[in-house]
Amino acid sequence: MKILFAGTPEFAVAPLKTLAAEHEIVGVFTQPDRKAGRGKKLTPPPVKIAAQELGISVFQPNTLKDQEDIIKNLAADVMVVVAYGMLLPQSILDIPRFGCLNIHASILPRWRGAAPIQRAIEAGDQESGVSIMRMELGLDTGPVYQVLKTPILKTDTSLSMHDKLAKLGAQGINETIRQLEQNPKLSAQIQDNTLANYAKKISKDQAIIDWHMTAKEIDQRIRAFNPWPICQTEHNGTRIRVWKAQAINTQTNTKPGNIIAANEHSIDIACGSGALRLETLQRDNSKQLAIQEFCNGYQLNIGDHFSSPEK
Repeated sequence: MKILFAGTPEFAVAPLKTLAAEHEIVGVFTQPDRKAGRGKKLTPPPVKIAAQELGISVFQPNTLKDQEDIIKNLAADVMVVVAYGMLLPQSILDIPRFGCLNIHASILPRWRGAAPIQRAIEAGDQESGVSIMRMELGLDTGPVYQVLKTPILKTDTSLSMHDKLAKLGAQGINETIRQLEQNPKLSAQIQDNTLANYAKKISKDQAIIDWHMTAKEIDQRIRAFNPWPICQTEHNGTRIRVWKAQAINTQTNTKPGNIIAANEHSIDIACGSGALRLETLQRDNSKQLAIQEFCNGYQLNIGDHFSSPEK
């Protein structure tokens, strides 16, 4: 089958490579190169790098408004869209004979929108997955061909779930393409809109720890916001990023944010309910350190208070 691929971040690389191994990729659309890093060097998106390694033509328009003729001339049977970052107008959705398929990193209709992996972890969901969907104009509203699920472990972060779901997405889109080849009239399940919710985009200010939340809620948010934007707090004016922690059931009547236990192996912080055991921390201009190494160079004592940095 002839496939036109549209995607940008690392999440889209595995599906691209998997499809390229079995099908003809007639072209790849991806976002323009952006400045990144401390040096603000112009950097190509991961999908562009992968496509060039595969010898596939790459298109990087700033908008799709004038791309209809190019897409028609590529004569793809289907367009596969994975975290592309641009909305496709109806005129483009209608071009391929099998339409446009999307890999969405959630069990639709739950967590439509921009940050499904993070929001699922933050909410304490016990499982996530990928949905292979035929695209419509609405945001992640199209009918679903198949859903592949995987548990969210208590140790999972957005990074670890990203890697799991990228593999599932590659598997799912390949299976769906095969099924469409065998049965062009393959049916898809209409979503139940009454069950839908929205995964809002993540912002940096949401990573500021509110110690009045429960320990479980803070733990989930820390894992959800790893590797970006990383939850943070303040101790005596020093900003500290919390890369890893775990909720514990310790009961305490002290003020949320106070250190209730401190030794070379652990630091426990009172929360609105329960306590949070800090495991990996980072100060500005330093690397992330396990709690024992961190405390070798920075003193934390029982009774000290962690506050919320200014937004």
